[in-house]
Amino acid sequence: MSASIIFLSGLNASAATTDRSWNLDEMINPELRDDFSKREPIDFTDFKERRRALAIAQSSLPTDDRVTVNDVMLIGAGVPDLRVRIYRPTIKLKEYPALLWTHGGGHIMGSPELYEGLLLKMASELDCIIVAPDYRLAPENPYPADLDDCYAALKWMTDRKKSRLPIDKTRVAVAGDSAGGGLAVAVAMRARDDKKGPAICFDMPLYPQLDYTDSTDSSYQITDHRVWNRDANQFAWRAYLNNRLTNVEEYASPAHAKNLAGMPPTYIMIGTLDMFRDEAIDYAQRLMDAGVPVELHVIPGLTHAFNTVVPDNPLSVRLTDEFIAALKQALNAQVSSK
Repeated sequence: MSASIIFLSGLNASAATTDRSWNLDEMINPELRDDFSKREPIDFTDFKERRRALAIAQSSLPTDDRVTVNDVMLIGAGVPDLRVRIYRPTIKLKEYPALLWTHGGGHIMGSPELYEGLLLKMASELDCIIVAPDYRLAPENPYPADLDDCYAALKWMTDRKKSRLPIDKTRVAVAGDSAGGGLAVAVAMRARDDKKGPAICFDMPLYPQLDYTDSTDSSYQITDHRVWNRDANQFAWRAYLNNRLTNVEEYASPAHAKNLAGMPPTYIMIGTLDMFRDEAIDYAQRLMDAGVPVELHVIPGLTHAFNTVVPDNPLSVRLTDEFIAALKQALNAQVSSK
């Protein structure tokens, strides 16, 4: 994948207000406007209530005859007993490419099942085994609990004697969204730094949560409580870091990694109305400065978590197809290079 950066022109930039907070109703992508206008404000800081609401939302899960789904408990993997959800195509192959999916939720909520439709789609369209860890959540289990869980899942899935999964270890990618995007970066960093770590051929952090400082312009601009906003993000970082907001480790907040050389080729998608916009752009630039192939797509008028909040919207469908295509190209490129 060649290094590239794609900026699409912004929408209604004049709608920004003088107090740095943006009016999203005026700036939202026209294709999302109707859906966005129907959203109700959410108190993300009431994380226990959000967890209950999300559990209700996932009570009925989609299925796909082309994919089998099962849960496995990892015991003795160096972390407390860990459930991983495995999506395996029914097509018979000698070896499969594989994806570790790290779900979003600000490190304080979420589960693999919230992405069931997406993961079924990716597994079937990519003929790819997907492993999605149900990692521990903050504030009950602050950093590094979730990273330890995700990295343990990566090592397990790539150890064919332990997992019994017919995975091609040269075609293992990591992906996730929001906090899961930050975890996808941290997992790739840890695999790079671990002399015995699994090889990662591709990293796909979608609208990733990378910077605990909340010091960028976009972190001040997005305050609307219908989307992940500044208040929610500051609460989540405090919960994740156990209120320790100094001397934060690079794996916890990858925006502050000093060395990005040796990271895998990376694909990032972010919206102009996402509070993580600036930190994602900065991270992509730093990857390129380090000689890492990176593709960054900045979509005008797009808010955070578009593919989970409004998954059936035509724009969301197109953008989802786009990042799946990028993943497919990366995994196929490993085959052609053999």
